[in-house]
Amino acid sequence: MSQNDEPRWLSEAEQDSWRPFAAVMMKLPAALDAQLLRDSGMTHFEYLVLGRLAEAPDETVRMSELASFVAASLSRLSHVVKRLEDRGWVRRRPCPEDGRYTNAVLTKPGRAKVVAAAPGHVAAVRELVVDALSATQYRQLGSAAKRILHQIEPTSR
Repeated sequence: MSQNDEPRWLSEAEQDSWRPFAAVMMKLPAALDAQLLRDSGMTHFEYLVLGRLAEAPDETVRMSELASFVAASLSRLSHVVKRLEDRGWVRRRPCPEDGRYTNAVLTKPGRAKVVAAAPGHVAAVRELVVDALSATQYRQLGSAAKRILHQIEPTSR
């Protein structure tokens, strides 16, 4: 937008949708963090890292790929993985295919931790999001989220 272009202000109807959506973006992560911290002693971000590792072949993911998955800088991810290493849930190893990369590897205690945390997390997601919507609304939410994500990051699936 150039300096002479008039901003495309949101209409009242658009504001009526945007404001609650913006509130959800702020409050849902906090609610998920609170549940996981209370019940499992980990943040939602840590849970996402452990969960991605648990789903990966050999429970191993390159740090750069993991950073992309959790939408974080490599620096932020490194700090989180360090905390997870200190707890014995993850370890870092050089990538055997290309030594320029580092892999994050889920440990047995890390797998046990994410498996134990999953039921409470799923219950919170169900309570806060899934059960608040009809099946049609939930499908529409998924479709809308994919479109928004693609606008933000065109290479995303």
